[in-house]
Amino acid sequence: MTVESVRPASPPVSEPPFAGGGVPLLGHGPRLVRDPLGFFAGLRDHGDVVRLRLGPKTVYAATSPELVGELALNPAYIIGGPLWESLEGLLGKQGVATANGPTHRRQRRTIQPAFRLDVLPEYGPIMEEEAQAFARRRQPGEIVDCTSEAFRTAVRIAARCLLRGDYMDERAERLCAALATVFLGMYRRMVIPAGPLYRLPLPANLKFNRALADMHLVVDEIVAERRASGQKPDDLLTALLSAKDGNGDPIGEQEIHDQVVAIVTPGAETVASTIMSLLQVLAEQPDHADKVAEEAESVGGDRPVAFADVRKLTHTNNVVVETMRLQPPVWILTRRAVAETELGGYRIPAGADLVYSPYAIQRDPRSYERNTEFDPDRWLPERTRDLPKYAMTPFGVGNRKCPSDHFSMAMLTILTAEVARKWRFERMPGSRDALRVGITLHPDKMLLRATPR
Repeated sequence: MTVESVRPASPPVSEPPFAGGGVPLLGHGPRLVRDPLGFFAGLRDHGDVVRLRLGPKTVYAATSPELVGELALNPAYIIGGPLWESLEGLLGKQGVATANGPTHRRQRRTIQPAFRLDVLPEYGPIMEEEAQAFARRRQPGEIVDCTSEAFRTAVRIAARCLLRGDYMDERAERLCAALATVFLGMYRRMVIPAGPLYRLPLPANLKFNRALADMHLVVDEIVAERRASGQKPDDLLTALLSAKDGNGDPIGEQEIHDQVVAIVTPGAETVASTIMSLLQVLAEQPDHADKVAEEAESVGGDRPVAFADVRKLTHTNNVVVETMRLQPPVWILTRRAVAETELGGYRIPAGADLVYSPYAIQRDPRSYERNTEFDPDRWLPERTRDLPKYAMTPFGVGNRKCPSDHFSMAMLTILTAEVARKWRFERMPGSRDALRVGITLHPDKMLLRATPR
C-alpha cells in the first residue's frame, strides 16, 4: 500500500477531548517544559486520543499501545510534525531519519546491509575492546562522570564499526558537548514554537547555534578525511560515498552529510543515554548488578566478556531491556496525517500533527503490573505472553524501526556485563536525580564512585 492509495475514512461523530491545563497563546507548551514526563503519563486518563495545543497549533496525542502501532504502521501517517521540524537543523532533510516515501526506502536499502545479523560478528572485537577499555579506565575510588564516559564510548563504537574511523576522544568530547546543548534546545523549540525569538542574538540562542555548527563541522571532518585517504573499506561510509539516487546518479554531498549525521549523532545520543541509565542501574540496583556480574563469570570465567557470549547473558539482556522500558532514550515521537483519517474512533484531519510517548506507553499500569518498579524478570518468556502488542517499542516499529537494534543490544549487553563483573558503583554527592528531558531522555548528572569487585 502506498500513501497515495490511502482513502479517507468516514468522519467519526466526535472530536477527541482536549487535555486540561493549557494557557492562552502558549497552550500546553509550558507544561511540556516543566513536567513533560508527568504530563504524558497522565494523558491516557483523558482518553486514547487527546488534543493538545502547542502555541496556535492543535496536536493529537495517541496514548494506547494499539494506537501507537497504528500510527507507526498506517501509511496515512508519515514522518513529520513538531519533533521532526525541530530536528531538521540537526538531521537535515535528506537523511534516512527524516525522509519519507521512495527516498526513505532507497536510503534504508543503502544502510541496511551494515546491520545484517550475519555482519554483526564482524563488529564483535570492536565492541569487546571498547567495553574492556571502559572498564580499564576506572581506578579504585575514582569518581566517574557518566555523561562524558558514555558519549566517549558510544561515539568510538559508532565511528570504528560503521565508519571505520579512528575518531577518538577529542571528537567524542566535542560531540558530547554539542549534542547536550542541541537536543535540549531543539526540544524547547518543539514545545514552544516561537520561531522569531530563536533568531534573536540571545545567549541561549548563540550557544545553541555554536553547538549545532560544531556538530556539523565534526561530520564534515569525518567525510573529508575518508575522501582524502582514498581508502574504501567495506563499511557504511563507503556505501554512502558510492550510493546512487533514483536516477542512477551519485547522491549529492548534502545527502551524504545528512546520512552521516543521521547515523552518528542520534545513534551516539541514544546509545550514550542508555549507557548512562545502565550505569545508574548498576549503582542503584546492587542485587541485579551482582546477578549480572555472576552471570558474566559463569559464562566466561575470568576472561573478558565476548560477543559470542551475548546469547547466554540472558539476565544481563533483561536488565538492558528493563532499563530501556523505564528510561527510553527516545521518549517522544511525532507523525503527520497525509489524508483525513480515523484513529481510535476520532476524526484526524489531513495535515494534522500527532504525538506519542514511548515513555508513557512503557510505564502504563494498564500494560504493566508494578509499572514503575525495576524488574528485569518481567522479560522472562513466560511473563511476556499477556503483554499488549506495541507496549514496548524502544527501537520503533515497522519501516521506521531503528536498523541498528540488534547492533545496539549486543553492544549494550557486552558493556554492561564487562563493567559489572569488574566494578561496583556508588552514587556520589553532586549527582542530580532528575531525568534530563530534551529530544532524548537520560540521567541529568551521574557521578559514581568505582570500587573493584
